[in-house]
Amino acid sequence: MKISLVIPLYNEDESLEQLHKEICEVADENNYDIEIIFVDDGSTDQSWSVVEKLVAQDSRVSGIQFRRNFGKAAALQAGFNAVNGDIVFTMDADLQDDPKEIPDFLRQLETGLDVVSGWKQRRHDPWHKVFPSRVFNGMVSFMTGVKLHDHNCGMKCYRREVLAEIALYGERHRFIPVLAAARGYKTGEKVIAHRARQFGHSKYGFARFAKGFLDLLTIWFQTRYGQRPQHLLGTVGLILIALGIIFHCIQIVGMVYFLWFEDSIAFNTSLLPKITMLLQSVFYAATSTPILVGITLIVLGFIAELFTVRTIQPDKCYAVKKKVGK
Repeated sequence: MKISLVIPLYNEDESLEQLHKEICEVADENNYDIEIIFVDDGSTDQSWSVVEKLVAQDSRVSGIQFRRNFGKAAALQAGFNAVNGDIVFTMDADLQDDPKEIPDFLRQLETGLDVVSGWKQRRHDPWHKVFPSRVFNGMVSFMTGVKLHDHNCGMKCYRREVLAEIALYGERHRFIPVLAAARGYKTGEKVIAHRARQFGHSKYGFARFAKGFLDLLTIWFQTRYGQRPQHLLGTVGLILIALGIIFHCIQIVGMVYFLWFEDSIAFNTSLLPKITMLLQSVFYAATSTPILVGITLIVLGFIAELFTVRTIQPDKCYAVKKKVGK
């Protein structure tokens, strides 16, 4: 059994040699047949030079260099396209994932699982990263039915056949276990040690949570209604039409009421129905238009994603500048 390790990186030149050393120590201690694939996602530091150095020193190492930064999903996809192993690990390059966890991941796979996701139960991150992450993980578990504590953990383990059925683009890397479960594969998780970052700084900002929520909506739509989108979109459309009819009926009733009782109102009522209808129209436009526009844009996004997922070529979501190693 051969094990492939796919490690995406972006400006991590200080940590790569240490990570390679730790992986090799685990492999030698357990007599693993491994390959290590570093994918440089457009680094601007000396990361690629370090990768070339490691390739020259160790025949088990290979590298893929992108022409620019395409994102983590593209980097993982490039690595998945290049693997030769029966089991595929993904790890972050910042030394926060501990290679000593590898044997335990393999034991988890032996229980019948196809995907094992790491769970950083105790995190060495500031609260403003930990709290939103936990909220997001709870939302993903609730909406998709795949109960994992840490969907976004970089350390995961897969059987190779799982990855052959999943195409990554955009930022779908967060949802690989969800996509695998939608295809009928068994997913599980394992508590792992989370080490504090030694070098550099996090490459992720607050904007990723907004993007993550939109991606979650897309993944939920694709896994639940990807083969029958009209069941969702048509239902939402019917509900909106029904609400529109009800609201307009209320407007008509209000207008008739004021016209019918106009003569009994003590002050000049000639303008009252007009003012009332104007206020109703303003309220309707102010409240309904943004909501309808928002729903329309989301629906168009769903349709665009359905088109994309059916036409995307996984090897075309990135551009390779250089490869080294076998």
